[in-house]
Formats: sequence, C-alpha cells, structure tokens
Amino acid sequence: MPQINKPRTHNAVPGAPTDLTRLRITLTAFFALDGFVFAGWVVRIPAIKEQTGASASTLGLALLGVSAGAVITMMLTGRLCHRYGNHQVTVVCAVLLSLSVSLPPLTHSPLTLGLVLLVFGAAYGGINVAFNSAAVDLVRAMRRPIMPSFHAAFSLGGMVGAGLGGLVAGFLTPTQHLFGLTVIGLVVTTVVGRNLLRLQPPAPPTPPEDSPKQETTPRRLNPRTHGLVLTFGLIALCTAFGEGALADWSALHLEQDLDATAGAAAIGYSCFALAMTAGRLTGTRLLERLGRTRTLVSGGTTAALGMLLGALAPTLWATVLGFVITGLGLANLFPVAVERAGTLAGPDGVAIASTLGYGGMLLGPPAIGFMADWYSLPAALTSVAVLAAVAAGIGFLTRHAAEG
Repeated sequence: MPQINKPRTHNAVPGAPTDLTRLRITLTAFFALDGFVFAGWVVRIPAIKEQTGASASTLGLALLGVSAGAVITMMLTGRLCHRYGNHQVTVVCAVLLSLSVSLPPLTHSPLTLGLVLLVFGAAYGGINVAFNSAAVDLVRAMRRPIMPSFHAAFSLGGMVGAGLGGLVAGFLTPTQHLFGLTVIGLVVTTVVGRNLLRLQPPAPPTPPEDSPKQETTPRRLNPRTHGLVLTFGLIALCTAFGEGALADWSALHLEQDLDATAGAAAIGYSCFALAMTAGRLTGTRLLERLGRTRTLVSGGTTAALGMLLGALAPTLWATVLGFVITGLGLANLFPVAVERAGTLAGPDGVAIASTLGYGGMLLGPPAIGFMADWYSLPAALTSVAVLAAVAAGIGFLTRHAAEG
C-alpha cells in the first residue's frame, strides 16, 4: 500500500526508524497520562462540590480557575517551547500536573478551590501545548495523518481514569484518590520522561517530488495564514467546548437529573471517553478515506445529534447512548484542527489553535454552570450540540483550506 511505503522512504538514514517509533510511543504515553489525570479529577467534581458547599454558579466560577490558568499559560508555553524545546517543557509540565491534581480535595471553599485550580490549569494548558507541538513535528516527519492516534491515547487515558474513579468512589475519599493519581503521574513521568529527553525532535523531511512544498514546510505567520490558523482554532474551540462540558458536567447531570448513583454517573463520561478513543483509533484511516472536510462536517453533525439525545433523554441508558454518539462525532475534529494549524504555521500555529481549543474546553464548564442556574442543566448541555453544528458549518466553509 502507498501509505505503508512512505515512512520507509523517509527513514533511509540508519537509526531513524527506531527514533521515530520510540518518539511516537513516548509521546503517546504522555497523552495517555494527561487524559488519565484529568479524568480522575473530573469524576470527583460532585464530591468536591459537596465538600466546598458550592452552588452550580459558584462551582462554575471555581472551574474558571482552570480556564484562566490554562489559557494564560498556553501562550507562554509556546515561547518556552521555542526557547527550551517541546520535549523539555512536556516533562516539566507533566511533573506540575501530577503534583497539582492532589490539591482540590484539600480545599473547603469555592474561593480556595478556584485558586488551586488555577495552578492545575496552568500545568494542564502547558503540557497540552508542548506535546501537541512535538506531535505535529512527528506527523510532518512521518508524512501520515497520525495526529488522531495521539488524541486516542488521551481519550483512552480518560476512559481508564474515569472508570477507575467510578470503581474507587465508594471506598476512597477524594483526597486518597487524587493523591494516588499524583504518585502514578510522577512514576510515569520519571520513567517515560527520561526517554523523551534523550530523543531529538525530528527534522522536517525533504518534500517528495510529487508533493507541494507547503505540506512539509510551515508557512510564515502572515495575515492570511494567521486568519486560517484562527479559523481552525475556532473549530477546535467549538468541539473542545463539548469535551470540557461532558468532562465536568456529565456525572452531575446523571446524578442530579436522572438519579444515578455515583458509580453509574462515572460510567457516562467513561463511555464518552471510550467512544472518543474508538473514533480516534480509526481516525487516520478515516482521514485518508474521507479527507479533512468530510471528516469535519460529518463529525460535527453527528456530535450535534448525539448531544441533543444526551442532554434531553429521560432515561439513563438513552443519555449514555447520546454521550457515545457525541464522542464518536467529536473524536477527530480537534486533532484535525490542531494538526492543520501546525502544518500552516508550525509551533506558532499549534500554540494559537491549542489556546483557542483548550480555552473552549476549559471555558465551557463555567458557561454550562451559569446556564444551568439560569435555565436547567439539560438545557445548558444543548449548547454543546449548537457549537458542534457550528464547527461542522465552519468545516464546510473552509473546505478549500482544509484540503489544501
């Protein structure tokens, strides 16, 4: 098959195939760790809400600490990656993420919760810019659309983290659970981080004769390119809004509106993460068959329909089915948007699109909280469907840039 032979053509230098494979495995481990730690935190949000005595709106304000820390740090992280390297910044942020996840259960008011989530958000935002930049470099070196596979690892980590959280929720306190995540995170970072620091970032490959030069050489960040990057960042924002909303509010929706137990409520996000994983594991093949535009339009439409079911269904299992459909629809939208921004403008493009995308993920939950107080939580969750439809529309309108 042509796509099987391309990496071999590029990796003619002795030792290169091993280095690229090792780098892919190492980055995959960091994506999985990030999803695992983040999901472990989100499934304990109902318990932290009760512990701090927060209402839906004050919890939303506290969660804004994650958003603020992440968005501010993301732009700074882009500069740090230029100065120190993507690999070094990834390892440092992984350590900070692992340490900071143990802080929320130590708080007893919405204000202190918001302050510690500012630290957690800074670490979360930093590691996402750093390893996405490293992944885009590897995608360009391998000349295959493998970006969804890294985000599949994030989703798989989220599924495992949420599933484990549901299992231990009945007999471990949030403090014990999240401290355990700290230990696991530090151990994984110590083992895998040493490999990442020893591996050099791959050099951009020499473009083949039948390939446009811009596919392997990022453009300068001129006004036109900057506009395209912002457009793909907007797609990432719309779709990541849904990821953040389901991460922070799906368990509470199942508990509060459908009278599910704590363990059953955790299953909702776990099934969503499983669907995201399945969609992203097949994302490379899907992109090779459908192209970017069809992937964006069909994914956004599917997610919109699924979220309407997930938000408005009157039964637990119909709601979970809606979450699954939403996960399948959203699966490849964010990876496509970030990868395209990186192809257009290199690390600067990744930083901008990641800031917008993860800003949507982290600003979504507080917005849901306010809408839940004004209307209801099910009504608030329909905003995820609206933005997924917007992402599909933008994907269609930018079809020429997406395929170019």
